[in-house]
Amino acid sequence: MVEKKPSIDMTSTIHLSEGTQSKSPAVQGDNFQSLSAEEQEVVGNLAADDGMLIVHRGPGMGSRYLLTDSTSVGREVGSDIFLDDVTISRKHAQIAREKKSFSLEDLGSLNGTYVNGESIVKVTLETGNEIQIGKYHMLFFGGNK
Repeated sequence: MVEKKPSIDMTSTIHLSEGTQSKSPAVQGDNFQSLSAEEQEVVGNLAADDGMLIVHRGPGMGSRYLLTDSTSVGREVGSDIFLDDVTISRKHAQIAREKKSFSLEDLGSLNGTYVNGESIVKVTLETGNEIQIGKYHMLFFGGNK
């Protein structure tokens, strides 16, 4: 079950492109083809229970993050995934392994966490989901393809 926040859009990067932005490759279903050959190889070689985020738009494009049992995301320097953007809270979100899947939870951030363009509180991630936190657009890939 997906818990959704009310649709209050406070992130200017979303507001500015609202209505004109084409659907991301992840939403269209051809997310794997949108990756470089090197990224496709990395994703193709993920172990069965591994998860990975790849930044596909925004700062740090091409960066890859292998997910652990508990991965913190935020502007705090000690975060597992450090995202340097003033629209991101210090402790913005948490990604957790739950048996054979991963969940993403917004930790009460000011500007929200979005999956496939929808504001979320907590969601189970599926391969191809696009996660937006501030200016960072990341694709999620799970080893269980």
